Amino acid sequence: MFDLLYSSKLLENAVNEFSKLPGIGKKTALRLVLFLLKQEKDEVISFGNSIIRLRNEIKYCKSCNNISDTDLCKICTNPSRDHSTICIVENIKDVLSIENTQQFHGIYHILGCIISPIDGFGPGDLMIKTLEKKIRNKNVKEIIFALPTTMEGDTTNFYLYKKFKDSGVKVSTLARGVSIGDDLEYVDEITLGRSIINRIPFESSFSS
Repeated sequence: MFDLLYSSKLLENAVNEFSKLPGIGKKTALRLVLFLLKQEKDEVISFGNSIIRLRNEIKYCKSCNNISDTDLCKICTNPSRDHSTICIVENIKDVLSIENTQQFHGIYHILGCIISPIDGFGPGDLMIKTLEKKIRNKNVKEIIFALPTTMEGDTTNFYLYKKFKDSGVKVSTLARGVSIGDDLEYVDEITLGRSIINRIPFESSFSS
């Protein structure tokens, strides 16, 4: 491991900022910065402005916690979606993974985290207030657990199952086409799509 030597403080600062991104080391950051320097000034300004606007103007859906340009996301406001079926996921990347399968036509609810004491997340950190409201109002017929197949994911599933099992709502989980320990973003679209279509009652997963 060695430090790169820079001829410009501006260059060094830009490389340091890019290297803060996940999976980006100093050498990759340098390549990205040098690439940007070769582009037209208007293109680089447009690139920078898009990041600034993203940070300043992005909203989170007040219904499902998804990223949105407005108070409610496009999925939650789409009348062709089945609003009585809610797929519960950990984060926004999981929504994108499931949407890419084109096999799910309900709506989503993003928890924001899963129960993981080692990471400092407990039941009180789950973003479920709007989900609880929908279930109380009898707007939901089925919830589908699509959380990581890890101990933390299973703990979160079981916590939510106990919370909602007496509500009259059907509780399902992905079929075990998704391997133990997998995050949804790393599962291929065909496997993930089949796991959604062939979902099973959550109670049946206890003996899996």
